[in-house]
Amino acid sequence: MLTDSHTDRVVQLALDEDAPWGDITSETFIPADAVATAILSAREPGVLAGSTVFAAAFRLTDAVTRVDLHVADGERFDAGATLATVSGPARALLRAERIGLNFCQRLSGVATATRAFVDAVEGTGVRIADTRKTTPGLRALERHAVQCGGGRNHRFSLSDAVMAKDNHLAVLTARGMSVTDAISTARSRLGHTTSIEVEVDRLDQIEPVIAGGADIIMLDNFTLDELRTGVDLVAGRAVVEASGNVTLETVRSIAETGVDVISSGALTHSVRSLDLGLDVTLEGV
Repeated sequence: MLTDSHTDRVVQLALDEDAPWGDITSETFIPADAVATAILSAREPGVLAGSTVFAAAFRLTDAVTRVDLHVADGERFDAGATLATVSGPARALLRAERIGLNFCQRLSGVATATRAFVDAVEGTGVRIADTRKTTPGLRALERHAVQCGGGRNHRFSLSDAVMAKDNHLAVLTARGMSVTDAISTARSRLGHTTSIEVEVDRLDQIEPVIAGGADIIMLDNFTLDELRTGVDLVAGRAVVEASGNVTLETVRSIAETGVDVISSGALTHSVRSLDLGLDVTLEGV
């Protein structure tokens, strides 16, 4: 969950990076007592995410600044919509505008892309999930944006759940341990609330993984026919997740194979920032 304290830490780092010794342009050209209003508007349709992050950029720059949000995170909007109004000291608005925009554009891009995937599988009952392929330092923000788009979050970090991938299994098999024994041994070491997910890239790996007691099986880069066969082999004994080469054009076909979850790193690592604008007007001018 995205907390205010985490948001403030991330935004403050961004503000410090952008103006480590102040905004010399605004401090030179803009009178200290100038007051301004800024309108955050949409230049294309989308789904909003990051409104509180946007507001934090202005609040942390100058607590006097007021941000009125007109659209909530997770809501769709059309091109031309007014998303927020910002008012306060002109220098503060100009100093914070790029940081606020960068976050809101990026996160709204993630939310909008996620909503497109979720809409594409509507009616199938399949969950769309993100992955750990996030921007370093921005994972909590991008995960929040996925939720705003109607998606689900995968494990947040390496500490949250067991997920044995091909490299893990390669190490174990090289040491002479079978996949079934490896999963069974891991199960005996874990608490009863910790789930085990195992990635497979061949159909013949499914039965040994199930025999070991895996809770979730990821079918990685399977063809549609292989996914259907894999779902039949699992036969409800584990949650089936499909991943690899998922696109907006293919996600519906993947969902119709009968899998339970489709995960895609593209939701966070390949999205385009949404085109939002912030127009500043000096009051009394």
